[in-house]
Amino acid sequence: MTERTEKAGTGPQEETQDFEREYADLGATTQNAMDIAETSMDIVRQFVPDETLADRIRQKSVHSMGDIEFQHLIEFTGSDELGDDEDAPIRAGARAVLAETTIVTDITMSKAGITGRGHNCEKRKAIGNGAELAKETGMTRTAASVLELDKEGVYDDAIAVVGNAPTAAFALADCIENGTRPAAIVATPVGFVKAEESRQRIREISEAYDVPAITNVGRRGGSGLAAALTNELIHVAKDVRAEGLELELTADERTAQDADEDR
Repeated sequence: MTERTEKAGTGPQEETQDFEREYADLGATTQNAMDIAETSMDIVRQFVPDETLADRIRQKSVHSMGDIEFQHLIEFTGSDELGDDEDAPIRAGARAVLAETTIVTDITMSKAGITGRGHNCEKRKAIGNGAELAKETGMTRTAASVLELDKEGVYDDAIAVVGNAPTAAFALADCIENGTRPAAIVATPVGFVKAEESRQRIREISEAYDVPAITNVGRRGGSGLAAALTNELIHVAKDVRAEGLELELTADERTAQDADEDR
């Protein structure tokens, strides 16, 4: 099993600390909400493995989408210093959080869903930039916004999050092809027009240029999912700081280590 926060004592102060560590991550702010969050994740772990960092992302996707089968739609591409195993994007994303890099989303909704707790990363949104470029070229505002921020170097070493707009994902892929290097990408744009193709483009660019990325297949997705997966990168980084979670392991090494500990 992956390393998790152990329950604290039973006194009022310990219970408060336990709540803050364990369930505030899921958005809980009351005891009742904490109980619901705990029960929900316990149910998710009955159906989703709990061995690798990638499993944590799968669990969060299931929790976010309310669909156990969604775990099979998550894709992990690209590589980091340890290799191209499925944990690479999570390791890269957690390292970026620990380095207090910028988290850049495509739209306001994605930005709003990313927690402000447990990290010191600046959160920025692309939308609202590039209005003149959009007017001049006729491209979407989100695509123009990505290109405009890229001119400022905002995406280099950042966590790039696309939760809504396929055109933003296409624009981000073009930026990477032209030399931009985000630390990690979370791309789950939703819809019936080019959404699936945009995520495929991100995967191809991720593999070609070794930029770690988390995407999904199919037409579903959205800002809520993108925010949830980004939040899990933040939670992994927080566990590294608070619990001593060992980040520098491949998925196979983590699974083997957990198996040894369970013997």
